[in-house]
Amino acid sequence: MLQDTRLVALRRLNATFIHNFVTNDVMSHSAIIHPRFLCIMPDGSRMYRADYLAFWATGFDPEVITYWDYRDERIEIFDSVALVSATTCYTRRNGDSAKSGMTFYTDTYILEDERWLCIQAQLTALQPEHFPPDDTVIRRYHRGKLTEQV
Repeated sequence: MLQDTRLVALRRLNATFIHNFVTNDVMSHSAIIHPRFLCIMPDGSRMYRADYLAFWATGFDPEVITYWDYRDERIEIFDSVALVSATTCYTRRNGDSAKSGMTFYTDTYILEDERWLCIQAQLTALQPEHFPPDDTVIRRYHRGKLTEQV
C-alpha cells in the first residue's frame, strides 16, 4: 500500500514538473527541486539550481513551442530514492518553419522528511527510431494550454 501511495505522489509530481515548465511557474517548481539540484542537458552541460530556475522563468514560449506532450512515463522506487522517466514530444517554430522532436528525461527524487524532492534531471535527445508511440501520451499542450489529459 505504501508503494502505491508513493507511486501516486510521484506521478503527480511529474505532472506538476511538466506543467511548471509549460507555465513558467518558478515558485511552484522551486518547491519540488532539492537545494542541491542539478540538471544535465542533452549536450552534456550542467545547469545548477539558480541558473536552472532562471531559465525556467522563460524557458517555454507558446509562440515558439506550439506543441508539447509527455508520454511513456515509468517510475521506479527504491526505498527513499525514485527514478521518474518519460519522453517529451515537441514542435518548435522558427519563423516560417517548424521542427519536431523528442527528449527522454530521467528525474531522480529522494524522500526527505516525508517529501519527494528532485535532486537531478537528465535530458537526452532521441533519434526517431527510439520515439515512443502516440498511444503512450499522458498529457498534451497546444500553445501552452493543456488540451488533453489521459
